[in-house]
Amino acid sequence: MLDLTHWPRPPRPWLGVFTDIDDTLTTDGAITADALHALGALKQAGLMIIPITGRPMGWSRNFAHQWPVDALVAENGAAAWIPQADGAPRATYQQSDAVRSANWTRMQAMTARILREVPGAALAQDSAGRETDIAIDHSEFTHLPPQAITQVVELMRSEGMNATVSSIHINGWFGEHHKLSGAQWIVKQLWGRALAAEIERWVYVGDSTNDQVMFEHFENSVGVANIRRFEAQLTHRPRYITPSERGAGFAELARHLLTHLN
Repeated sequence: MLDLTHWPRPPRPWLGVFTDIDDTLTTDGAITADALHALGALKQAGLMIIPITGRPMGWSRNFAHQWPVDALVAENGAAAWIPQADGAPRATYQQSDAVRSANWTRMQAMTARILREVPGAALAQDSAGRETDIAIDHSEFTHLPPQAITQVVELMRSEGMNATVSSIHINGWFGEHHKLSGAQWIVKQLWGRALAAEIERWVYVGDSTNDQVMFEHFENSVGVANIRRFEAQLTHRPRYITPSERGAGFAELARHLLTHLN
């Protein structure tokens, strides 16, 4: 992972930034003033801004309304909020109502099994707002040791679920979506374009193992400095790393991008 000073000036102007939220934009669970200012500065400079998170739709709605963003993709790419001219964001989903309903029943059975079989396991406190996945808390309000985290992931995958570990939660879902497919989907939804044709003009910034699919596919990928705690677990690392952690690191990235706009 290279320092931002090694990042060359882009051959063509930037189009936008995808960013994780928890421990990337936020510090101690809340967005900091410098990170929020950075979002606004990037948007004012003409870049498209899309947070993409494992957090639920219910939790995400107010941020899609309050932050200067073009959309907010939630639940690891399954759904999104799109701000509207009247200020009330509109929900949109990759899966049909029937598929979400069937998956919901299967996920509740999986949840019961995890809580029964993994000592100390607890649902994430934002679970009431989840529509397409389940989340087990490992570091937000409950601490799970590494072997318990591994056990939860293995249980989810044994039932055909996708499972990822963020900086705070273990997320599991049925379906082929993930952060990258969510990014591709929302670019098509908003602008009718293929992300693959312009991906070199987008930046992705994240902080944990569930960002790996983005680090793998985005040449312009950045980790805020707290990604160091997951470094040994990463198969795909970001190309660049910020000097500072969390929201301060995101603000540093924003200043670098704004300095090198073409």
